[in-house]
Amino acid sequence: MYEQQSHYLLNSILDQLKPEIRKRDLRHFYTRLGANFYAIHSLFHTLYGQREDFREQLLRLVSVMATQYVARDPVLKSLDSVREQDHHWFLGQEWVGMALYLDGFAGDLKGLADKLPYLQELGVNMVHVMPILECPAGASDGGYAVSDFRNINARAGSLQDLESLAVEMRRRQMLLTLDVVVNHTSDQHAWAQSAREGDVSYQDYYYTFDNRDMPDLFEETMPEVFPENAPGNFTFDDTMNKWVMTVFNDYQWDLNYTNPAVFIEMVEIILFWANKGADIVRLDAVAFLWKKIGTTSQNEREAHLILQLFKDCCQVTAPGVLFIAEAIVAPVEIIKYFGEDAVIAKECEIAYNATLMALMWDAVATKNARLLNQGISSLPDKLDRATWLTYVRCHDDIGLCFDDADIHAVGYEPGAHRKFLVDYFTGAYDDSPARGQPFGRNQKTGDARISGSLASLVGLETALQLGDEAQVQSCIDQILLMHSLIMAFGGIPLLYYGDELGTLNNESYVKDAEKAKDSRWIHRPSYDWQRAELRHKRGSVEHRIFEGLKQMIAVRKSVEAMADFNNRELIDVGNPHLFVFTRTHPSILLDSVVVVANFNDKPEQFNLRDLRNRGRFELGELRDLVSGESPDLVEGQLVVPAHGFYWLVSA
Repeated sequence: MYEQQSHYLLNSILDQLKPEIRKRDLRHFYTRLGANFYAIHSLFHTLYGQREDFREQLLRLVSVMATQYVARDPVLKSLDSVREQDHHWFLGQEWVGMALYLDGFAGDLKGLADKLPYLQELGVNMVHVMPILECPAGASDGGYAVSDFRNINARAGSLQDLESLAVEMRRRQMLLTLDVVVNHTSDQHAWAQSAREGDVSYQDYYYTFDNRDMPDLFEETMPEVFPENAPGNFTFDDTMNKWVMTVFNDYQWDLNYTNPAVFIEMVEIILFWANKGADIVRLDAVAFLWKKIGTTSQNEREAHLILQLFKDCCQVTAPGVLFIAEAIVAPVEIIKYFGEDAVIAKECEIAYNATLMALMWDAVATKNARLLNQGISSLPDKLDRATWLTYVRCHDDIGLCFDDADIHAVGYEPGAHRKFLVDYFTGAYDDSPARGQPFGRNQKTGDARISGSLASLVGLETALQLGDEAQVQSCIDQILLMHSLIMAFGGIPLLYYGDELGTLNNESYVKDAEKAKDSRWIHRPSYDWQRAELRHKRGSVEHRIFEGLKQMIAVRKSVEAMADFNNRELIDVGNPHLFVFTRTHPSILLDSVVVVANFNDKPEQFNLRDLRNRGRFELGELRDLVSGESPDLVEGQLVVPAHGFYWLVSA
């Protein structure tokens, strides 16, 4: 449809809006809708244009956007306008995040409000509250099996508590991140319950089938996400007497986005939480949004169209809200979730840099940066107006998601190398100090992922039990080393709660029948706030880690070259143990920081001419921004301590 025809259709739709909506002040809404409607109409038509009720569904979509705009608080509308004027506001170096489970960190939302000063003491100003929406007891998948998208778990508090938290965070200039699970619902959700009762319209919200014919065709090419606990991708529901698609767990029913009613429901839900004060909405499991026979039903083109449409709709109603794509997929696929545009993120402004995370863990195990250098050099550049979440650990397992071609390029055999990494981090490898556990082991393929807290995976648990102070310090050095990279790489560094104190594995999860079969609960701790006070005790493990991170964060926020404008360049210094790159000020080319990381447990060195020949540090001595000291030089060679790092500038 030509743009002129599109706007004619838009005028017709606006005339049909309910009078109580049309009489409100919709000037900004109309302006944004007019600017975005051609794209919205085109995408919606591509997905649903073959349906007889297309115009009716499009009217409903516009009505939802208008209704949510009317409901949006004037303070949030004002913030939208400010952020519209500064499209790059989230790319600055001042943002540092933390992901946390509310109950484990602070008990409830009021408790989190009380703990905001603790986070600010560390330097955190973006908080990802892990999912708190209502879920059934005993079948929640850690909060990702939602039974009510518009209410929160009673243990977390009330919607009023959430809005109060959002207000307090805005007062402190902190960003609130909330989850919306867009791929599936709990089988206890009202939609699923109606489907069970025989309501065909709600059965169409899911992939339901009378027999195994279609499920068997899907299964031919669909991988299993949880082969241990939830083999296969379909579950037979006795009440409904149908097969239903359940990619994750048998109690999580996959939503059917070939039905426009599902899309419109989810747009309304995303905007609902934006109106509750979320600055950032994390869209869970976006790679799975479109299912297609003969494919893996992951990363399909239509999934990207859905995300583009989500973004365009949000741009109309709540343009100050950002999206995070939760897509832990291959490097060549993950970059697509920003959207395939030269500049602007057409889908999600933020995506997890799972590639960097996994490659760092490879470097820890191998004590060299060969695969890290190779993998990052193969990672495509992101869009200009998009950014990474860089992280060391998160609530999930560690998937070894680097590319086989990169593994071959550094001389490893992919299958054997991944087995080595799993063995190393689960302590099965001789002399490994790591105390992780396997997760999602696939008996058919031998593949597995890794669970465990950061501190236990680098060996701190083992070192403390042995009373080996030298090894304790080595583990602390590794924790700070990995965080130095997520702080400096480019993007928003995202800490995981407990890591700032060196929290060890939580073995108590095995005593809880609801959690015992899921080893990921080993790294989902409950805070001991008395132990957290040890961060003030000089010389304690907690003090050394907390203060090290606090200093690193403060320095990062003061260095403009750390802002994320695709201003990173890898440097090959000829030493396989070192990972070296520059960060350059976006407008002052000679204002550079050189980041150097040594993954070996012995000191390493390289020739400074490798930096000076590239136009770096032509004058003056070198100074490390984090410590404030000048590094050791031996006959023109820069010496990097064991598990050490530098952020170097010319003094």
